[in-house]
Amino acid sequence: MQRTFDDPPKRIRANGLTFAYHEAGDGPLALLLHGFPDTPRGWELVVPTLVEAGYRVVAPFMRGYAPTEVPSTRATILDELAADALALIEALGHRSAVLIGHDWGAATVYLATALAPERVDRLVAVGIPHPAALRPSARALWIGRHFVTLRIPGAAQRILRGDLTLIDTLYRRWSPTWQFGPEETAPVKECFRDLESLDAAIGYYRGFRPGLHQALRSKIEVPTLAVAGADDPAIPVEMYHAAARRFADYQVIALPGGHFVHRESPEGFADAVRAFLAA
Repeated sequence: MQRTFDDPPKRIRANGLTFAYHEAGDGPLALLLHGFPDTPRGWELVVPTLVEAGYRVVAPFMRGYAPTEVPSTRATILDELAADALALIEALGHRSAVLIGHDWGAATVYLATALAPERVDRLVAVGIPHPAALRPSARALWIGRHFVTLRIPGAAQRILRGDLTLIDTLYRRWSPTWQFGPEETAPVKECFRDLESLDAAIGYYRGFRPGLHQALRSKIEVPTLAVAGADDPAIPVEMYHAAARRFADYQVIALPGGHFVHRESPEGFADAVRAFLAA
């Protein structure tokens, strides 16, 4: 599939920060929110599909990810990420948007939709089911041990001293069937060579709080597509199906791949999103 985003990022002010973002197409807004460790480049293979479907596609560098501004606080909580998403919709001149998120981006779009459903036309969550459906297991806790290690003081400095090899380690750990090349992790390594940016990204883990957000206790009424990696070693597809009662209109699709399933099966992902948006 053809790659996109050859243009330099644009800038916009939202929720008290200056966000860098890539953009393509015209029409209603599709806002694409990446996770950790990733950048907007992780979405580029689905962008042509969204543009062809008539959307204005905007993929920002999330809070703290260079060249987006680094926040003054060292810990980022999910409420701030959801507020960022909703503020970006408004700053970009739209009343509502299709929200598509992976990993932390998925957690963000779930909460943003729960908080302001009138601002969300459709929701696509990738790699993470509704938080209420997550169930711990020994294997999941081991694979997710970065939730502990990244909170340890000095984590960002240690990652840089290791020449950012942790990024490749995490990709292999979370997507063990993906035979990726160095070009797949190069954009995030470029972003994280800025120590402040890397520390800000790790700040999402410092701000993590267990438990279900109050807003997510209510059923999500917005049509939702959850995309699961059939080979995800930590989160089985069954967890996505178990979340069905949390939604009024809900679909699950499993594609070959692990946690980065949208990048591992880009054609299948693009087809699934196209069909969902056209329904």
